[in-house]
Amino acid sequence: MILIETIAKLKEVLLRMRNNGKTIGLIPTMGALHEGHISLIKKAKSENQVVVVSIFVNPLQFDRDDDLERYPRDLEKDLLLIENITDIVFAPSVQEIFPTEPTEKYDFGELEKIMEGASRPGHFNGVATIVNRLFDFVEPNKAYFGEKDFQQLAIIRQLVEQTKRNVAIVSCPVIRETNGLAMSSRNQLLSFAKRNIAAKVYVIINKSKQLNLTQTKKIIDFVFAEVKKFEAIKLDYFTIIDDITLQPIDSLDSVKGAVACVAFFVGDVRLIDMIRFK
Repeated sequence: MILIETIAKLKEVLLRMRNNGKTIGLIPTMGALHEGHISLIKKAKSENQVVVVSIFVNPLQFDRDDDLERYPRDLEKDLLLIENITDIVFAPSVQEIFPTEPTEKYDFGELEKIMEGASRPGHFNGVATIVNRLFDFVEPNKAYFGEKDFQQLAIIRQLVEQTKRNVAIVSCPVIRETNGLAMSSRNQLLSFAKRNIAAKVYVIINKSKQLNLTQTKKIIDFVFAEVKKFEAIKLDYFTIIDDITLQPIDSLDSVKGAVACVAFFVGDVRLIDMIRFK
């Protein structure tokens, strides 16, 4: 495994590998790595000859300074976790990525006006800015993202389309802890007890799916009522959407594919999750 901290060195190393006919897979991360990230790396390893993992806490995608400040960081631990399954780790400084104030502006239309886009203004412009720059630096054949961030996945696909990039976006399934809680770097900010409380949301959503209802309002009302029983959990949103347009739907019968997306707080830690209904 090679640790690289500058764009110039990264490009130099990857150019040599690319000239040798090697394919490159990229996994963009903000560190605090876990089994979910490892599943992405293993998938990339099975499909590419070189795997690049970027570790960069992107300040542009945080809507609160306190959230950015306490985001978990432990590069040494991250490197130990992936040293045997990763070829290159790109861990630049903020100054390296943004030597001047970034000015990129993206328009993703209706995709960015709901859910995370509504709750965290500017979030997806920040995501698109860093991902597009990483695509410039790495020039990957494939890039890997988890389905837990379902809206982000759609945004990145739209980004690739808008920028006409020759990179395949590969989505990978949600990896969960034994209690059902979706693995997330932010889980590290929760105590063991609070992790178990947070897992109740997945249990409730899964239960709502098993009710076999078709009208989404009834499903949503059920989830809100069940979550309300837990004082430690506060829902930001819970919605059921068309899996292509990401727009809310009234009936599961009206679409070919439907996904439920949720954002919630346990204390002051905000988590997201998703589950496919059809």
